[in-house]
Amino acid sequence: MKYWKYYMAALAVIIIDQVVKLVVHYNMEMGLPGEIHLIGDWLKLHYTLNPGMAFGVELGSEYGKLILTLFRLVAMFGISYYLYYLVKHKAPKGLIWCIALILGGAIGNLIDSTFYGVWFDNAPYGSSTPWFHGQVIDMFYIDIWEGIVPNWIPLFGGKPMSLWPIFNVADSAIFIGVLMILFNQKRFFGEHHEPEHKTTTVEQEQGL
Repeated sequence: MKYWKYYMAALAVIIIDQVVKLVVHYNMEMGLPGEIHLIGDWLKLHYTLNPGMAFGVELGSEYGKLILTLFRLVAMFGISYYLYYLVKHKAPKGLIWCIALILGGAIGNLIDSTFYGVWFDNAPYGSSTPWFHGQVIDMFYIDIWEGIVPNWIPLFGGKPMSLWPIFNVADSAIFIGVLMILFNQKRFFGEHHEPEHKTTTVEQEQGL
């Protein structure tokens, strides 16, 4: 049970992630027509497809999407083993829970990439096969800012820019897991050794 409770936590993330994605897919129109405002214009539900990594970053190659999906598959096995390793070696529980969140999020998005091109026919146009070319469903839209960058700012001055991450439950789990690890590095990875007690000559003479 010491192992499986963490894998069950990852499974819970996967189930919640997939249920939310299915609800969005079957009940919302894509893009602006189906947008739902939750907190004014700041937080919205917005059905969109992500063909690449976080924030829509893509690998610029004909096989970029396939490479990304295969990388996610390898990462899934790597993280699964790392989780087992941490539990076996009695790592801090906080670190183990973080890795469980990351594992659940990674598998959640891997399911989209592997199967959604077939299930929902959402593979990008021109894909060689719908398998492993599915697009990830995103829906949580935080509209931080959109406008023209002031001219005095180097490189980006005078250019239009938008700060509006759109993500899903899997992305959130990964983000929270990574953030907690970054904030607790010393606690999770710091080595704590008890100082060794060296017996002095006086103590030896006194039989201590």
